[in-house]
Amino acid sequence: MSYLATTDDLFFNRTDLDQKRLEGIINGALKGADDGELYLEYRQSEGMVFDDGRLKNASFDTTQGFGLRAISGESAGYAHASDLSEAAIIRAVNTVQAVHAGHEGTMALSPLGTNRALYTDDNPLSSTAFETKIKLLSDIDSYARSKDPRVIQVSASLSGEWQAVQILRSEGHRVADIRPLVRLNISVTVADGDKMESGSYGGGGRFVYDSLLDPSYWQNGTDEAIRRALVNLNAIPAPAGEMQVILGPGWPGILLHEAVGHGLEGDFNRKKTSTFSDRIGERVASPGVTVVDDGTLVDRRGSISVDDEGTPSQCTPLIEDGILVGYMQDRQNARLMGQNPTGNGRRQSYAHLPMPRMTNTVMYNGAHDPAEMLKAVKNGIYAVNFGGGQVDITSGKFVFSCTEAYQVRDGIIGQAVKGATLIGNGPDVMQKISMIGNDMEMDEGVGTCGKNGQGVPVGVGQPSLLINGITVGGTA
Repeated sequence: MSYLATTDDLFFNRTDLDQKRLEGIINGALKGADDGELYLEYRQSEGMVFDDGRLKNASFDTTQGFGLRAISGESAGYAHASDLSEAAIIRAVNTVQAVHAGHEGTMALSPLGTNRALYTDDNPLSSTAFETKIKLLSDIDSYARSKDPRVIQVSASLSGEWQAVQILRSEGHRVADIRPLVRLNISVTVADGDKMESGSYGGGGRFVYDSLLDPSYWQNGTDEAIRRALVNLNAIPAPAGEMQVILGPGWPGILLHEAVGHGLEGDFNRKKTSTFSDRIGERVASPGVTVVDDGTLVDRRGSISVDDEGTPSQCTPLIEDGILVGYMQDRQNARLMGQNPTGNGRRQSYAHLPMPRMTNTVMYNGAHDPAEMLKAVKNGIYAVNFGGGQVDITSGKFVFSCTEAYQVRDGIIGQAVKGATLIGNGPDVMQKISMIGNDMEMDEGVGTCGKNGQGVPVGVGQPSLLINGITVGGTA
């Protein structure tokens, strides 16, 4: 069954909506506008938390609704409702038409489809029995407690969703997508005397639960959570000052995502509020640094076959060999900037306007062996994992907390440190990269990006990086 056929069943066969009548309503709603669409969404989601040896919480939710948008120049009219009925959509038409009243725009061409699917359309919520999911969480709890007597608390959670969308434009143009998403989180607390520390592991992607149910997967994940907790148990206060920093591969790419990626989204650059505005063709990073946003990676958490405007995802070059070459665009900002949409128009749900957002933001491999990087460090830290952070898009300034980091002295990894924060400026740090590793990894599949109150799943990836001169905030 095609995505259109599946979503037709959800949005038309089970409601009072008639496709042909709806096409006429959309044509009337968008007459004179520059762009716009009707976005239909149906979503099932579930979550289970197993904590302190018992099932603490289990939830299941079904939501559906529509969002209607009309664009006139830089303005957008938007109306949404959870009521999938013709009457509700007509009320929405009366609202959004106000934004282009008296405007005689030329409707933007609809995106060309690729008929490409990057993930299964199976529903993870129905493909695995509830009892099997609970047993997985219980097994994780038992396994973690059996691994080390210092484990005093275990929390494991499982979540999944199945989202079906259909995007309708003028002249009967329709695009559909079906998106599964699953995630497993494991957190452990260890104690030694009066000292307690926690460690966590998470993973997932756009597939069903089968991969997460594999014992080799969840046991490795549990082992990693315990290892991280024990590392922190023996950590010493982090040093402070400007020093060399090695970023590990994979999840440390979240610094790239926040400190650089957001500044390359089209809306910030159109409004000239980004530190990267009007800098296409300029050097913004060290030679060898190549960064892309790639929504086409199979099964990845941040991947989308089409974005939430119906544009197929793509691999978008952002920085090539240190030179800024492009921005991530939705349809509105691309049109206003005289550029092409890049498949980055994303929204949290039918209740939200789309805007330029990242998918999987990746720095490509370099030529250096990570061991070579270590030898080059006289006094610094090796940052393996990160927690939260804050970024100012206009200035590029960032602050990130390290959840796992180590001292490095004369090329040798030393004791673990805790309380380390990295403080710097994204564009400045990108030009201080002196070595790029050959060990690029993607994150385990846990990223959620926030922007303007909306959260969407994303991915990050990078090789190990040696950066000469980041301010490290510590407690020593």
